[in-house]
Amino acid sequence: MGQGQVIDRLEQVQVRYEELERLMADPDVAADYGRLRQLTQERAEIAPVVEAYRDSRTVARQIEETQALLAEEADEEMCELAREELSGLKRRQSELQTKLHMLLIPKDPNDERNVIVEIRAGAGGEEAALFAADLYRMYSRYAETQGWKIEMLSSSGTGIGGFKEVVFELKGHGAYSRLKHESGVHRVQRVPSTEASGRIHTSTATVAVLPEVEEVEVEIKPEDLRIDVYRSSGKGGQGVNTTDSAVRITHLPTGLVAACQDERSQLQNKMRALSILRARLYDMQQGAQDEQVGAERRSQVGSGERSEKVRTYNFPQNRITDHRINFSSYRLEAVLAGDLEEFIEQLTTAEQTEKLRAAGLG
Repeated sequence: MGQGQVIDRLEQVQVRYEELERLMADPDVAADYGRLRQLTQERAEIAPVVEAYRDSRTVARQIEETQALLAEEADEEMCELAREELSGLKRRQSELQTKLHMLLIPKDPNDERNVIVEIRAGAGGEEAALFAADLYRMYSRYAETQGWKIEMLSSSGTGIGGFKEVVFELKGHGAYSRLKHESGVHRVQRVPSTEASGRIHTSTATVAVLPEVEEVEVEIKPEDLRIDVYRSSGKGGQGVNTTDSAVRITHLPTGLVAACQDERSQLQNKMRALSILRARLYDMQQGAQDEQVGAERRSQVGSGERSEKVRTYNFPQNRITDHRINFSSYRLEAVLAGDLEEFIEQLTTAEQTEKLRAAGLG
């Protein structure tokens, strides 16, 4: 997209903004609450673009006026003041152009959604399960710093505190936009607590971050489901469920399976399993659409595939490296304690840079 195309696009957005203001002032529209709400939302979405565009045009006029003044002014002191003002205006113009380019980048429609996070132990046996538990705590603590609600959906633990699999939901504004780049293979290099010889082992865990979806967004036909109930496998003692409350749902057309046993009520487990299944089906549908569009379908960091190695946590060197952006931090303990912001910001910046390049703006 060349500069001329950018200007054309900005003019179109401004025309639409003015049209929305006229429509919202129409008494007939104002009487239709649903229509008015829709128009108000659309105006709010494009208002930052229009505001920045108007600011940029004002600055452009000020630059022209200042340059004209410099061409005519003979007094050196006045010229020096004008040059200083011109320098500041050009910096402001550059900032506004960058801002406008960022605002014109198509937004990921899932960015504002809650997320369902799935963590599974990979290669490495018991150590991989312990690492999966470390990742669960890392994301849980990050969610707490954001004020998000954490809800366990399903888990399969080990005897010494690890997780073979853990599925949980994080509810909060923009959760998907912050965590979407966490999907992939996470690798840990450390001496396991179970290792007597002190040798460094390499283990892995996979992370999948799925946007939460509503029932109306993914059609699931009852006849396409096989629902099995069974007795939950508790940790022993009074917590063991003595009724068949655990639920496993198989989506027959795709073979996808979702199970939940953490609730005592069979109905609650069924609803949670359906929520997981909807998210997985939506993820599968999005993946199929992406393949049809091709490699340039979305400008994102990495492929987002669960098989892609995204990050290494190296304990001997106190280092975490994100392989997609070649970024390392020597704050391993802080990151595992939930301080993910540095990595999230780096990944978000990389994504925006790729989107600008794909749009011909970078």
